[in-house]
Amino acid sequence: MSFDFDKIVDRENTGSVKHKTIKKDGIYSQTDLADAKYGEDRVLQLWVADMDFPVAQPILDALHSKVDETIFGYYTPEQSFFDSVVDWCGRRYNWEIDKDWIKLSPGVVPALYIMMPQYTKPGDKVIVQRPIYPPFEGSVKAAGCEVTSNDLVYNKETNRYEMDFDDLEAKASDPDCTAAILCSPHNPVGRVWTREELTRFAEICMRNNVLIISDEIHCDLIYDGHKFIAMASLSEEIADKTITCMASSKTFNLAALKCSQIIISNEELRQKFTDAIANLGLYGINGFGPIATEAAYNHGEEWLDAVLKYVQENYLFVKDYFAEHLPQVNIVQPEGTYLLWVDFSGLGLAQTDLVDKLLGDAKVHFNDGVSFGEATGEGFMRINIASPRPLLKKALDRIIRVLA
Repeated sequence: MSFDFDKIVDRENTGSVKHKTIKKDGIYSQTDLADAKYGEDRVLQLWVADMDFPVAQPILDALHSKVDETIFGYYTPEQSFFDSVVDWCGRRYNWEIDKDWIKLSPGVVPALYIMMPQYTKPGDKVIVQRPIYPPFEGSVKAAGCEVTSNDLVYNKETNRYEMDFDDLEAKASDPDCTAAILCSPHNPVGRVWTREELTRFAEICMRNNVLIISDEIHCDLIYDGHKFIAMASLSEEIADKTITCMASSKTFNLAALKCSQIIISNEELRQKFTDAIANLGLYGINGFGPIATEAAYNHGEEWLDAVLKYVQENYLFVKDYFAEHLPQVNIVQPEGTYLLWVDFSGLGLAQTDLVDKLLGDAKVHFNDGVSFGEATGEGFMRINIASPRPLLKKALDRIIRVLA
């Protein structure tokens, strides 16, 4: 089957957050955009992590079938949904899980906010690895805990980030440190952690009685030559100290359907999460989410393979474009996700000036790097390349006109 990912789908007036909001100076605001919203001068949105590609036809078919039922009463997933998750984990990650380990959440971010008060107490320290997806820190602070960053280290020779294990050991050994949030694959730097890196991370956490919360929502978006390994698949002992957060939302562009899988083999930890969900009155789940997820996991791999090929070609296109027209800009080598971590510091611009030129003058919207950590994100932008290539070229053309 062929897929036309070059086709630009007009997402205006569809309720799309990506095409409706502007993020500037760390603040979201619903913006009319007046002159810029429509026509050739509209702001080109390459920020929030969803794709500008229509979803796979089997997913659409499953959702149409649900709509045709004409009744949308309270919903609980069928056994076939759980079977599809178990099969996907076994087939894709060589990770054998039990259906009883699977709990549902309206998203990975809500799950982080729900679980943090259950596994920590106010005043505890929680490790993150900056530059990092901002809601990680938000969930820690909302629970009254202290964010402790084990900053990733940029290796210029390999053009990728690495973990600082000595620093991790020092911070995990603090008696007040009770949890660590791992991002695997990492958002925004695009690392797909190796078995050796994951094992060393886990051993440090286990040695210091630090719970591992592993966000693996980008786990299916892996570039050629790299392999994703689920943290909890390493051993039963590691799984017993790990909470895994997964979803079909990034993989198959289903974020609006609000369905994530929280996989917990430890019965005590699982019961705490179950109780927390109940105590918030979050009974039941959006009926469309599990149906779309089941269809995606059972029938969506051909579409996913095509998307991965297209996204990797997009990366090479963007890389070559900057190399030719603006060589001062460096793209950190991605190993996974459809997000690029791009270093603009070679241009010598202050961060606020960089944002103003990109958003205000070029009318191209990226994620401001400082939102992922002020010190670790200075000079950077996160670029979402899961968009039609003609749109990417238009955005790059605008950037070159302003910055070259």
